[in-house]
Amino acid sequence: MSDHLTLVPGWATAPAALEPLRDALRERAPYLDVSIEPLPTLAQSGAWLDELDARLPQGGWLAGWSLGGMLAAQLAARRGGGCRGLIGLCGNVCFRARDDWPNAMPAEVFAAFHEACRLDPALTLKRFTLLVAQGARDPRTLARQLQVTQPALDPAVLDAGLRLLAVLDTRAALQGYAGPQLHLFAGRDALVPAAAAQALLDWLPDVEVNSFAEASHGLPLERPEEVAAAMLAFMREGENG
Repeated sequence: MSDHLTLVPGWATAPAALEPLRDALRERAPYLDVSIEPLPTLAQSGAWLDELDARLPQGGWLAGWSLGGMLAAQLAARRGGGCRGLIGLCGNVCFRARDDWPNAMPAEVFAAFHEACRLDPALTLKRFTLLVAQGARDPRTLARQLQVTQPALDPAVLDAGLRLLAVLDTRAALQGYAGPQLHLFAGRDALVPAAAAQALLDWLPDVEVNSFAEASHGLPLERPEEVAAAMLAFMREGENG
C-alpha cells in the first residue's frame, strides 16, 4: 500500500477535528504515514487549489472532509497518476443545489447562510458547528468538540471558502480521475442530503459509495473508528486491484 495519506478538513474546521480519525488510522495501520493539512487561509478563493497542490505531498492517497473533499477531488484529477486514490468524507458533487444537481443545499438556504457569515461571523460559526453535529448520536458533545477546535480565521478567508462552496462542481474532476474513489456519506447529514450518495452512484457507478445511516456531517469526528476501518479496507482493495 502506498504509505502516505493526506487528510484535508472542511470549511472553518481545524486539523484538530480530524485528529481522532488520524489516530484511528495509525492504530489500525502503523505503517501508514497519515498527515492532516489545513485548508488555505487565502482571501483569493481561486488560488486555493494551487496552494494545496504546492503544499500537499505527491504520490499518496488524498482524503478530504466536505469542502476539503471537493478540493481533494480537483487535486486528484489534476495530479492523475500522482494521486494513488481519492476518499471523500461527507462531500457533495456540488454543495449548493443547481438545476442539474438538485441533491444539495438549496441555493436560497446557502445564500442566507453566506450573508449571515458576512454580517456576524462568530454567531454564524457557532450555528455552523450545531449544523455539523445535527443528527449525531450525541450532538451537544460533538458541537462542543468542534467549537473548542475551531480555528480563528479572518472573515475574508471564511468568505473565500463559502464563495468556493457556492461555485465548485467536481463532476468533471471525479469523472476524469482514473484512480480508485471512495465516497462516504452520513444518513442524518444536515448539510449534505442523504440522497446525494445514491445520486453520485447513479451518475458515476464505477466509484465506491457507502453511507453511515445514523451519523451527522461530523462523521469523521463522530465515528472515527468506523470511518478508519472503511477507508483502510478500501485502500487495501485499491492496492490489490
